[in-house]
Amino acid sequence: MHRDPERAPHLLAALSHHGHGHLAQCAPVFNALRRRIPRLRLTVYSALPRSVLAARLDGPFRHWEAPADVGMVMEGSLVVRAAASVRAYAAFHGRWEAGVAHEADRLAELAPDAVVADVPYRILEAAARTGVPAAALCSLHWGEIYRAYCGAADGAAAILAQIEAAYRCARVFLAPEPALSMAGLPNRVAIGPIARLGRDRREVVRRRAGLDVHGAQRLILVAPGGIPTPLPVADWPARPGLRWLVPPESAVPRPDVIPVTTLGEAFIDVLCAGDAVITKPGYGIFTEAACNGVPVLYVRRGDWPEEPGLIAWLRRHGRAREITGGQLRAGDLQTELRALWAAPAPVPPLPTGIEQAATRIEALLRSDDPDGE
Repeated sequence: MHRDPERAPHLLAALSHHGHGHLAQCAPVFNALRRRIPRLRLTVYSALPRSVLAARLDGPFRHWEAPADVGMVMEGSLVVRAAASVRAYAAFHGRWEAGVAHEADRLAELAPDAVVADVPYRILEAAARTGVPAAALCSLHWGEIYRAYCGAADGAAAILAQIEAAYRCARVFLAPEPALSMAGLPNRVAIGPIARLGRDRREVVRRRAGLDVHGAQRLILVAPGGIPTPLPVADWPARPGLRWLVPPESAVPRPDVIPVTTLGEAFIDVLCAGDAVITKPGYGIFTEAACNGVPVLYVRRGDWPEEPGLIAWLRRHGRAREITGGQLRAGDLQTELRALWAAPAPVPPLPTGIEQAATRIEALLRSDDPDGE
């Protein structure tokens, strides 16, 4: 059924609150949709704080502030608490029917024209039951992550079956490069990478960091992820010529350590102004660094299923070197940074997945194609 062309289209976006990576992945797509459909109404269903959402989303939105899924229970940004995650999933799926019914009621109340999930799954089943066209958009799905950490737990097979059945309710599962294989999902469609492109704010950032705009000092962004992960920066040796841009939880009163929040600039522009970023493997930071030509030092998580594919992709498309957790904690980074800067810089990839995903979702919103093709 086609929508009333006089009515402003309404999109409900359900976002995982497992760090900021899911928001970073889908926000460029929603912003592209806003450029195509200026009257677009957006409702965001997520436990992420409104301030975090507003920093990446262009224009107004309504916030349905509640957790849309479990994600994984974490200790900082690097360690998954598997036993706690098993309990969280058992509780979430133990009230599955009640949860689907509640979300179906909310969909009836909000009356969106389409649902996009990055990458909660229960809402996709609720959308199917209420006849709202829905798409998933993500480089992973929670079933594959749950299987890796919790697959041996009692009841895991039933939970996995429920997760994958819910994802199959989506009319299309858009998987931006680099993505997990998702072999059990026949609705998976591969698209290009998704990443924001930053502005050239290097002079402004350096000036606000107290550096000579054209000086030789290097700015290193430390970005462990959206889950606060304090680092012992106070113990790092001072290195002539290096300045560290750190998240608030790692800030210390040293002249070579600058809290990134004091710069008053968007994260993507700070990333582009830096000479390197130190991080963990994650879709958003890896694709944004590669597409903007920023060199990367990374610390492996070790057991995150997405990690091998992300690292292989970054090594093909950007400058990257692995460091150990011990090197990061000790601030023993100078040798690796020199090697990183000496490496040849490949041509940055283009974030072609943004417009590809926007085209699919626009079709759902306009009901031009019931399968979102």
